[in-house]
Amino acid sequence: MSRLGASGPAPIAAQLWSLHEEASRDLLGVLARVAALGYVAVEPISLYGHKPSLVRGVADDLGLEICSAHAPFPVGDAAEAILDENEELGVETLVWSMEPEEFTTLDGVLRGAERINEAAANAAGRGMRIAYHNHFAEFENVFSGERAYEILLRELDPAVVVELDAYWVRTAGVEPAPVAASLGERLEFVHLKDGPARGMDDYMLPFGEGVVDVESVARANPSVRWQIVEADRARQDMYELLRRCYDFLVGRGLATGRRSVEVGPR
Repeated sequence: MSRLGASGPAPIAAQLWSLHEEASRDLLGVLARVAALGYVAVEPISLYGHKPSLVRGVADDLGLEICSAHAPFPVGDAAEAILDENEELGVETLVWSMEPEEFTTLDGVLRGAERINEAAANAAGRGMRIAYHNHFAEFENVFSGERAYEILLRELDPAVVVELDAYWVRTAGVEPAPVAASLGERLEFVHLKDGPARGMDDYMLPFGEGVVDVESVARANPSVRWQIVEADRARQDMYELLRRCYDFLVGRGLATGRRSVEVGPR
């Protein structure tokens, strides 16, 4: 049974990388505009020099949750500072990726998994978790008939959850909905975006205008806790793109938001 037929759709969040240029100048203003669009939560990638407590306070005043945060794996000398910042921000799940070149060899995948497991142990000491966010190298590289992504997930501590970026899966030539379904309860966050799915320099499009079957991905796994909209770049106004993506998901009952959307023709 799908989540949409059981406990209902997951809430909608916005990944703030979509607005990173403006956020670098006026993060607090960006939060206000995202809240006005109806988004339930944000997933920041930087605080741009603001104190975490200030950002948290502004988000709370706007009624915005911070569903997760993109932050480097807390390992090595920087670990405590990363954990300190996100603990003050009130974030439960830290999300990050391995580098594409790490997936060119099996040894690179295994060493990367060790680093992530160390990060997970460090995060657990603060009551936090690690989530892994993919790009497309994980799906393009295959070892003995097995995708690097599958090897990585097997090697990771089960406590490491998954944030699946459906767009990058599609860019690797793999349909993302079956991947999402296969991840079971480990899949808690999904990044949704649409476009030509050719590479890292793509310009994103409103949902339904590119090659990604966003609706199938959104319906694929009942364990998803957050449907997160992201656009790396766009030729149109980014707020308008985020509004149209919100209307697509909420209007079709694929996500819940704070602004109602009239359900249009399917």
